[in-house]
Amino acid sequence: MENSKTTLANHLLLDEKIEEFWVFAYGSLMWKPDFDFSERARAHLSGFSRALCIYSWVHRGTKETPGLVFGLDKGGTCEGFAFKIPYEKRATTIEKLRARELVTGVYREMYEPLTLLKSPQYQKKALFYCAVQNHEQYAGQLTDEEKIRLIKQGVGRSGINTEYVLNTHKHLLQEGIEDAELHQLCEKIS
Repeated sequence: MENSKTTLANHLLLDEKIEEFWVFAYGSLMWKPDFDFSERARAHLSGFSRALCIYSWVHRGTKETPGLVFGLDKGGTCEGFAFKIPYEKRATTIEKLRARELVTGVYREMYEPLTLLKSPQYQKKALFYCAVQNHEQYAGQLTDEEKIRLIKQGVGRSGINTEYVLNTHKHLLQEGIEDAELHQLCEKIS
């Protein structure tokens, strides 16, 4: 019996009715996609918000000294970027994303509508990764002091946690995306 992850991938890879395949990015994927794309557009996702809500045990920390990374948490809205993937690149893109995002199971694949903030605006479904709230790496709501402590201690196979958070904030600002809570946090960790 196929699990939901396999079923979703098969649907995305085999359904020829999906003329445009998009991937939504809200964190480091915005500035380091590591896959080929034919178009990049600012996008708005409803029902989820960008949050530092994941204890990082691999990319920006270890199990012994975790860092803190972004996840899409339920509720609110999130502005980021959608990448249009050429049909012939779907399989390799999904493979690369899974190797990056599904290392420990703290993220779940979703394929839901978002709004492309183009002229004119329109909706498309996109693949994205949201936080699994009942996973042991889900941090939920933390105090600023706890976030700062985790970010400052975190170092993993993808680098220093502080650089990751500051880089994400820098790229959001460069794209004209305001995140007041992240801005205040970055002032405290830089």
